[in-house]
Amino acid sequence: MTLGGSGGGSSVVVPRNFRLLEELERGEKGIGDGTVSYGMEDGDDIFMRSWTGTIIGPHNSVHEGRIYQLKLFCDKDYPEKPPSVRFHSRINMTCVNPETGVVEPKKIAMLASWHREYTMENILVQLKKEMSAPHNRKLVQPPEGTFFRSVDL
Repeated sequence: MTLGGSGGGSSVVVPRNFRLLEELERGEKGIGDGTVSYGMEDGDDIFMRSWTGTIIGPHNSVHEGRIYQLKLFCDKDYPEKPPSVRFHSRINMTCVNPETGVVEPKKIAMLASWHREYTMENILVQLKKEMSAPHNRKLVQPPEGTFFRSVDL
């Protein structure tokens, strides 16, 4: 996130931890229609690297009513570079590695052409939209309540 002056050409780059604190506050307040949410996985993580996300599957898709859990990892270069994203809940989507649950950045435009203004909320909303896309909307899904084996991002 950058803060621009009133009409001037200068801008201030918000430091990583301030940015993550803003995202944490927003995530804790609840966002949008409540079908995506996120927060820190470990409140004691002073580097604010490990996050969890939840997406409730969109209407009129095979995902409807399902609750998907995700892991997001913001390395030291976030928000200059996108976080690593992995589904913990098993899901069948064209952008998700079927063995690991890792969201493949090249297959999601937002991750492939990342801008520092994008947020974890933006990623979760985009993944929810992907669930409704014609190529994902009707894919056969694994049994509800099954999970990918835990791997480090």
